[in-house]
Amino acid sequence: MNAGALPDYRIFTDATADFPAGMPAGMPRVAIIPMEVTAGSDSFLYGPGGNLTVARFYAMQRGGKFATTSQINPAAYVQFFESALKEGFDVLYLCFSSGMSGCFGNARLCMDDLREAYPDRRLICLDTLAAPAGEALLVAEAARRQQEGMMLEDLAAWVEAHRLQACHWFPVDCFDHLRHVGRISAAATVGSVLNTKPLLQVDAEGILGVVKKPRAGKIIQYVRRIRSIFVSFISGQVLEAFILGSMVFAGTAIFRFPHACPSARWSC
Repeated sequence: MNAGALPDYRIFTDATADFPAGMPAGMPRVAIIPMEVTAGSDSFLYGPGGNLTVARFYAMQRGGKFATTSQINPAAYVQFFESALKEGFDVLYLCFSSGMSGCFGNARLCMDDLREAYPDRRLICLDTLAAPAGEALLVAEAARRQQEGMMLEDLAAWVEAHRLQACHWFPVDCFDHLRHVGRISAAATVGSVLNTKPLLQVDAEGILGVVKKPRAGKIIQYVRRIRSIFVSFISGQVLEAFILGSMVFAGTAIFRFPHACPSARWSC
């Protein structure tokens, strides 16, 4: 490898990785494989070169269209991976959690076939065990380490050692969309009809599950109580300050302290 050159491998991930706007542009050796999304009766391609934006996706969700994603087609994996192999690069694929998708299995099968066609090249498929935000963090950190010169096997070992350090905790208003796409079991969604605001987590096996289901009414009660205490405290402080200030002013005026009552004059 020439001095100052990047290690001779490319990092691939899928469109489930939730990168902030502009971040992929700063990762020159990272390729994002698009995914097919179906919303209602319409099909879209989400990712680079696709025809579905984040804004449009959520607009359709708010409009009542349930969305489902399809596993990445094996032909797409072959197309992306082989393009790098033909250029003389090795491949590292950081995949969406196998606990929520079958993409990891498909990618491994494709790599097995490509190894026969490219025996001199190295192909590594890693399960991030992560959901979109955690997956994006791992990919971004992997890209940074690659740019610092970390070799393929070392980076793969680093990802495996640190992938469970990405913690996924988030609330949702309801289970409807998660249940529709099969991301969470029907048994776990029973509480959705009981006026709850569920707290979800991706566990160590990359599976999405419910941590807690606090009742919405209880949350609102807590918020109102905290607000009442805060308002009472502030109003009480203001009232006490007003009373104390009035007493100090009256006392200084009665005793004719000149700094408190400018018109007062000392007389002995």
